Amino acid sequence: MKFRGKIIEIGCIRQFTQLITDVSRLAKSCILRLNSNHVCLVVSDGGALGGTPGLWAELEQQHYFSEYSMEGVSEENQIFLELQTDKLAKTLSSLRSSQSTRSLKIKLTKKLSPCLTFEIELPSASGRSRLVLHDVPVSLIPRRLWAAHQEPRMSHQFDVSIYLPPIKTLRHVVDRMKVCHIRANLANFPPKTFSSRATLSGSRSGTLVVSVSNSEVAASTHFRNLTVPAWDADRNDDPETAYGTSVDIKKLSSFLQGDHNTAKVICNIVSGRLVHLFLMQEGITLQYFLPAVSAP
Repeated sequence: MKFRGKIIEIGCIRQFTQLITDVSRLAKSCILRLNSNHVCLVVSDGGALGGTPGLWAELEQQHYFSEYSMEGVSEENQIFLELQTDKLAKTLSSLRSSQSTRSLKIKLTKKLSPCLTFEIELPSASGRSRLVLHDVPVSLIPRRLWAAHQEPRMSHQFDVSIYLPPIKTLRHVVDRMKVCHIRANLANFPPKTFSSRATLSGSRSGTLVVSVSNSEVAASTHFRNLTVPAWDADRNDDPETAYGTSVDIKKLSSFLQGDHNTAKVICNIVSGRLVHLFLMQEGITLQYFLPAVSAP
């Protein structure tokens, strides 16, 4: 089993490290799935419907890597590794804002235990390159367990699909609602006066409503004239009909903390069951599954 890749484009290095940081906010560990064409980050715990993962992030290796070679353990030519996302994020944190990194090499190595070795090439005052090495321990996933970490295949019909408003704006709204929840619980209100859930409701008329509520307090923000994906625009049902699902507001906020300002994000809703966030950016697709949560 072998893997080696090299990234030399500074924009790709920064985007790769930002993705790792985003995933570390959403889960403590993940599966790294390698094949000939893609590098995938998979979070399988806390999934949603039909055994789908909690998160699926897929990078096109041709877009990111100037050199890429691997040798898997079977005819499918795949490698599955488990790693701690916080350790990986800390290893690469300095690269997110760096403008001088010359290259980032990633290798599967055998030290005291299997590791992903990151070789960062930086300039020095003398004009020569200096190398910084980091070893991140990984665990090899046996082939019998691969089936638990497969690409999502949506077997259910979304009730509505709608493009999200600018992520920065939506993040501000959700964070304000989350702060309201915290302040309500710190004040002299009964326990859990303000819900820890946020409800996302969308319609094919281009309206998205984000709300939190309980028996005493309610707050909502309406976004109008949003774009509806072409596949959802020609249905025969009433375009004003709204479909909604309540999800964990902390998980939603964690997703919105990522650097998604240049990405397009589609929100797919299965009413009362699931919110599926689908991010599209050059070289990256990311799917995040938020299962419905019931009232406390």
